[in-house]
Amino acid sequence: MSYAIIRNEKLTRAEINGKGTHNDRKAKNHSNKDIDPSRTHLNYYIKKNELTYTKEFDKHMKENNLQGHLRSNSIIMCQMIFTSDQAFFDKIGAKETKRYFDECYKFICHYKNLGEKNIISAVVHLDEGAPHMHLMFVPVVHTKNKDGKEIDKICARDFWKGRDSYRKLQDAYFNHVKSKGFDLERGTFVEDTDRKHYTIEEYKKITNYDNTKKILNEIKLELPEVPNITDISKFSLKRDEKILEEIIKPKDELIKELYKDNLSLHKELSKQSKMVDDAEKYQKERNSIIVDNKKLNDKVKGLESEYKRKSNNLDFEYNNRKVELEQEFQDKEFSIEYKYKSKIRSLEKENNYLHKIIDKFYETIDKFIDWVCHKFGIGESKELVKNFQEETHTFIDPVKQIENEEREKEWDLER
Repeated sequence: MSYAIIRNEKLTRAEINGKGTHNDRKAKNHSNKDIDPSRTHLNYYIKKNELTYTKEFDKHMKENNLQGHLRSNSIIMCQMIFTSDQAFFDKIGAKETKRYFDECYKFICHYKNLGEKNIISAVVHLDEGAPHMHLMFVPVVHTKNKDGKEIDKICARDFWKGRDSYRKLQDAYFNHVKSKGFDLERGTFVEDTDRKHYTIEEYKKITNYDNTKKILNEIKLELPEVPNITDISKFSLKRDEKILEEIIKPKDELIKELYKDNLSLHKELSKQSKMVDDAEKYQKERNSIIVDNKKLNDKVKGLESEYKRKSNNLDFEYNNRKVELEQEFQDKEFSIEYKYKSKIRSLEKENNYLHKIIDKFYETIDKFIDWVCHKFGIGESKELVKNFQEETHTFIDPVKQIENEEREKEWDLER
């Protein structure tokens, strides 16, 4: 079962811009190796900050006349992270994933009467591990001053008042997403869990994959020679029947059982090896598609650059043309601009479709790997793939999957 996960972090003025660099993907070289730059374009904002977090805070404080005695080490913002595990997002699909984060955003808007205006930024990351949302807000409490006048005050201590404030947050958040139809369990606190998502290379190390391959190559599936009880009986006296029954026969049966166990072990090791080989194959195909997609993106950027260069040349000519030729130039400029815009629209449409295929391929492969891991050691590989497609209603082939979804949309419209 997947969990509804929410985490909160209190931040000082000196800390918030570092969060902004990460959340807005402003770093040229990411120290976090989990970030996949080829998928960063899939990230999106529910509420976008136009300035750095510190400038947004100063502007927000001034425009809303927020009160509070702030020092250099005062908590001026909080960052909440909403997520679950990859299996949950694979199960619900892209549309429901977007609705899930929309509901998380609405939850914070109303939590403790915070108000949407006090949310500085909310960005969903789809390029770093399981999908998750970073939400930055100013911890504002609605209270009264000494004169009894209602004011809005920045005070993280009062906003998170009470030793069980985070537990109450966890309960309220879980009840909210549960009421919106998401099948999740109540999340656990970070000190109670240490979950990790493993790459294929990490998984190979954990399962001792290389050693398993070596064992499979060297193992001998031969039944060892065992004493023939019938021959031994010919040379045994009646007084030795007890030895035959209690020692020789049991050892003979034990050897046969060990041989059966050896066959079974070899079969299981072979399954494990094949699963990892298949996972590596799909990973290589995925990397190849990423490279092809980058080439297409570079091609589109090249066309855009060429268009801008030619457009600038036309602008220069336009400014130096004689007045009597102005209309003629405008006609030519319009013709060239229309030509390139049409070409760009065509390429953008093609590129969007390729993005769609690639994204669906990522989703399908991730599901397959996760599913194989959970179903490890059950059935043959073809049967596993069949079961995977039946249980998740997902084709391994992303093109077939997209065609199936488009066909279902047409059926829904016809209904």
